[in-house]
Amino acid sequence: MDDDQDLPDATPDRDYDTMSEMPKGLAPADRPKVPSTLPPQGACDAHLHLVGGRMDFPLWDNRPEDPAPGRGFRDWLDLLRTHMTTLEMSRGVVVHSVLYGDDNRVTVEALRQLGPSFRGVGLVGEDVDEARLDKLADARIRAVRMNEVFDGPLSFEAACGLAPRLAQRDMHLEMLLTADRIAEEKERIAGLPCPVALDHLGWPDTEAGTDAPGFRAILELVSEGKVYVKLSALYRLAHAPFDAAKPFMAALAEAAPERCLWGSDWPHLLLPNEDVPDAGVLLDTFFDTVTGSDARQKILVDAPERLYGF
Repeated sequence: MDDDQDLPDATPDRDYDTMSEMPKGLAPADRPKVPSTLPPQGACDAHLHLVGGRMDFPLWDNRPEDPAPGRGFRDWLDLLRTHMTTLEMSRGVVVHSVLYGDDNRVTVEALRQLGPSFRGVGLVGEDVDEARLDKLADARIRAVRMNEVFDGPLSFEAACGLAPRLAQRDMHLEMLLTADRIAEEKERIAGLPCPVALDHLGWPDTEAGTDAPGFRAILELVSEGKVYVKLSALYRLAHAPFDAAKPFMAALAEAAPERCLWGSDWPHLLLPNEDVPDAGVLLDTFFDTVTGSDARQKILVDAPERLYGF
C-alpha cells in the first residue's frame, strides 16, 4: 500500500466492525507512574507504537489483534504525549505496528503531528520499490523493521537483500529475532552494509541464562560494534518485577552502553494473557539496573541521537 495516498476520512466507507472479530488489544493507563529517577536532558524513548481506532486507518488482514477499543487516533496521540511528558522524555521513535502491515500511514501521520523530535521505523513488503523507500525516508522514517517473532510482512532474507538500499538512504534495519536465530545468522548480521538494531534485548531465553550461546552471540555483536540493541520490553521476557530479565539488560549495558537504547514498548500491544505494564515502572527498572550516570547518558541520549539522527 502506498503511504502517501490520502489519509482516510473521519468516517471511512470501510466498516471494520463487519469483518471477522479479532482479539481486542489492551489499553495502558491514562498516565504512567512518575519515575523515581528522571532521565537526562534529551532522553529518548526509542520504542513506541501508535495506533488508531478501528475506523481511522486500514488494518492489516493478517493482524494478530485489533487495537484496544474506545479511542481514536487523536486520543492515542494525546495518550502518547502524556506518556512522554510524564517520563520527561523529549524524543521518541515510533515503530510501525504489525497491526497495519506495510501500510505505514498511521505512523507517517503520527510523525507529522508529533514534530521533529520524533523519528519512525516502518514496515515494508518484499516488493518495496525505490520511490516508496524515498517517501518513507522523507517522512523521517529512519529504519525498516523485520519482525519474525510476530510474523511481520518482511522475511529475514528479504531484509538482508534490502540492506544496501537502506544504506543509500542513511536508514537502518531493525530486527526482532530470537537470540538463537541471531546466533545462527550472526555473521550475516555483522556483515550487513547498514546499521542493525536488535529489539527487546535480542529476545533471549531467560531460563537459559546469560551464558547461553544465543545471548553470548548478541553480546559479541554489541561489544564489537556490529549492532545496536534495545533494552526494551522486559515484560515480554519475564514477569514483574522482571528479575529474570534484569541480568540480560545489565550485561548489555555493561558490555557497550554506547550501543544500547532504552524503549518502553508503549502502548504494550499483543499481550493477550498478561497485565499491561506501567511505563514508569519499566523506566524505574532501567535505572535500578543501570546505575552509572555515564552509561545512562549514552543509552538514553547519545546512542539514539546517533542512530536516528536527532
